[in-house]
Amino acid sequence: MLVSALIFGLLGSFHCVGMCGPIAFLLPLDRQSTSKRILQLISYHGGRIFTYSILGLLFGVIGKSLNLFGFQQQLSIIIGVLMVLIIVIPNTWFNRFKLAQPIYKTIGKVKSALGKELKKRDPGTFFTIGFLNGFLPCGLVYMAIFGAMASGGSLSGSLYMAVFGLGTVPLMTTAMYLGNFLSKKLKQRIIKVIPVVVVIVGLLFILRGLGLNIPYLSPSSMVTVEQASSEYECHTN
Repeated sequence: MLVSALIFGLLGSFHCVGMCGPIAFLLPLDRQSTSKRILQLISYHGGRIFTYSILGLLFGVIGKSLNLFGFQQQLSIIIGVLMVLIIVIPNTWFNRFKLAQPIYKTIGKVKSALGKELKKRDPGTFFTIGFLNGFLPCGLVYMAIFGAMASGGSLSGSLYMAVFGLGTVPLMTTAMYLGNFLSKKLKQRIIKVIPVVVVIVGLLFILRGLGLNIPYLSPSSMVTVEQASSEYECHTN
């Protein structure tokens, strides 16, 4: 589960450089003091990861609720199928239903707030920018949220999204230092690989939910981080 989160993060960061790169390039980083610049970057990434963790917590609660009714494995299969369908079905089909229209106003407010924060140089500016940045729409973030929901717990969902966020840090940081360092041809190749990886991860979720008694890949019974923690506490007590 966590490996898939890291993969989404690493691949998603290539998408992030294109989508969120302009925000990252506009960050009012201190170019004279290396130590201050590092702290500012940590604060920015910390804000993004904090947002992702909150989202993971919320959707993990939904997954946990379904798990209490014994639907965790079915949920894993459904989410795996959704991941595959989102990649296979053309975007034009989804656009017919205008599914994203209700959130456009919220996105506009987030962008407006980001614009105001980018003009400031307060100590908390970088964390706030990262926090708001985490709410901007991103296909890979949505895939990661699916994974958090399938994790079956609030703690495991939050951890899943935190690992996803950590996966985006290396490339985003490199982009901030070096600018747009990836060639157009390389970006196009990577963008073509991302849907394939999403489908593979979706199939792994389906395999996981089937409970075929394959160690690590498809265990007969799925245990979440929170379940394992509670069982451990019971044994120690």
